[in-house]
Amino acid sequence: MARESGAYEGASRRQPVREPAARTYARALPVVPVRARGLTIEGADGRRYLDCVSGGGTLALGHNHPVVLEAIRAVLDSGAPLHVMDLTTPVEDAFVTELLRTLPPELAGHARVRFCPTGTDPVASAVSLVRAATGRSRVITVADEPFHDGLFPRDGEAGQEPPAGLLLEPVRSEAGVFPAADALVRHLRARTAEQAVPLVVDETGTGVGRTGAYWAFEHSGVTPDVLILAKAIGGSLPLAAVVHHEDLGEPGEPGDSDGAGAAGRPASPPAGGPGASGTGAFRGNQLALAAGAATLAHVREHRLAEHAAALGGRMLTRLRALAAEFACLGDVRGRGLMAGIELTAPDGTPGTAARLAAAVRRECLRRGLIVDVTGPGANVVRLLPPLIVTEEQMSAVLDRLADAVRAVDRHRPDGTAAIRAGHGPR
Repeated sequence: MARESGAYEGASRRQPVREPAARTYARALPVVPVRARGLTIEGADGRRYLDCVSGGGTLALGHNHPVVLEAIRAVLDSGAPLHVMDLTTPVEDAFVTELLRTLPPELAGHARVRFCPTGTDPVASAVSLVRAATGRSRVITVADEPFHDGLFPRDGEAGQEPPAGLLLEPVRSEAGVFPAADALVRHLRARTAEQAVPLVVDETGTGVGRTGAYWAFEHSGVTPDVLILAKAIGGSLPLAAVVHHEDLGEPGEPGDSDGAGAAGRPASPPAGGPGASGTGAFRGNQLALAAGAATLAHVREHRLAEHAAALGGRMLTRLRALAAEFACLGDVRGRGLMAGIELTAPDGTPGTAARLAAAVRRECLRRGLIVDVTGPGANVVRLLPPLIVTEEQMSAVLDRLADAVRAVDRHRPDGTAAIRAGHGPR
């Protein structure tokens, strides 16, 4: 352990001069992980932490889940190629089969799957697809609520054409954990269907059981035309895909090897607009496909979405009770095992809420709990525990968080006195 402790000190000292300042997590969470399993991370300093960041929601099954490790080892031991750039392989076929099994029949029976590099590429690919399919360029992103129908042209209105597509996140996680109301999603589906506008749902952070349904759009009972998938679908490894209804067509150019689909499958739609080439060489990595197929199957077979719904509901109830106790805690939002608790400044001083959120994160870390801070004002503490979290572990998470909030309330970073809330539960 002395050697690992020395490695911890050396790595922490070297990182600031080797990597850019945008290392968001590393700046806020000075932990050098050396081992991890499930919800638990062990640092090089010997401390253990409960991880409620889960790689930003990437780790649906937590760290190093046995089914994921077994799937990765099976590919490594088989001698199969690790990278073949869209050629059909048994690993890819197994992943696509399992993915389609999780989708509504009305989409799964007419679906086309296109693998993309991670990051912004799947969004760009989806936007390119709907633009090419409709011949229009304007794509509306739903970023506020209530949604204004003025973004759609009224019947018979001259001079404005419908958009090429409407892009929706079922939960705007990075914006501060704002779930879209089911009634709003149904309304948007109806409006887009009326005008033959493709509905694009970005399940990057919400898919694979996170919100209490296998796919978050299922809460509203609608079926989108295009799905953007990433994070959890790779089973802890980088993987992203766009799934779309076959009616949207295939704008890939014949003979373009970089934009061609897998053997036996229609050509993939390119990113960057009609006629563009494919989105790069590193898509559909075999290890990620194997890990992803194992994860998708495990979540489905063990009904982990239902577990997330039940345990997540209890988590939100307890967080709201905590918010009722302290004036520095505001709105509690979330769905399933995705929750955000907003820090507020009772005195209205600019920047106070962000400092309070940062202080809560530091106090959590001192208590062996890793949480995230998100939102444009950096004032929302976010919890993303893996779907395999137990009731006992969840209780420990919430106990540590409550203790951290009490510590911050006693010693406020803005120098003001602690203020207890006088309102009832929210």
